[in-house]
Amino acid sequence: MDDRPSRFDTRDVTRIVVFAAIIAVLGIPGAIPIGGPVPITAQTLGVMLAGAVLGAWRGAAAVVIFLVLVLAGLPLLSGGRGGAGVFVGPSAGFLIGWIFGAFVVGLIVRLGSRPPVWWRTALGCFVGGVGVVYAIGIPVQSMVTGLPVGETAVTSAAFLPGDLLKTVAATIITMALWRAYPRAFGNPIRVRA
Repeated sequence: MDDRPSRFDTRDVTRIVVFAAIIAVLGIPGAIPIGGPVPITAQTLGVMLAGAVLGAWRGAAAVVIFLVLVLAGLPLLSGGRGGAGVFVGPSAGFLIGWIFGAFVVGLIVRLGSRPPVWWRTALGCFVGGVGVVYAIGIPVQSMVTGLPVGETAVTSAAFLPGDLLKTVAATIITMALWRAYPRAFGNPIRVRA
């Protein structure tokens, strides 16, 4: 079995829905305002975990389901936000970036259907969960707020310490889950002899 969308079975759908719920639950603590238009939330941790545990396609699917529920008006984003308006605000690019971020996390962590290892998990969570999300979020925030991209990037640097902590947490959780319950990862994973 591979990670392409045409191969989703009932167990895959269940795992996808569970991770969409995890992303929603991580919004319950609320947002931490940092003085800008985009708050710090724990939900990016859920995006990293979705990609790391479910793989590229399934991780991205979990984020898409979550965002469709937000678009439908459910107040699942931190601070109880939801509805179509969040997709035209300053955080819109970050939300869309979550989809691509989860996909890249899954590509790196689950490279070639290998078992996750700590360094590839940390790298995947940082590149996908931080780098890709910022690469999409910062330009969109700049466009929405009218600030130059450079100034927006400097302002977004306030997110880095928290995102580094989320990367560490996602790596620890992923590796602990792999040791305790590898079946949560779904696909058969090749183990080298």
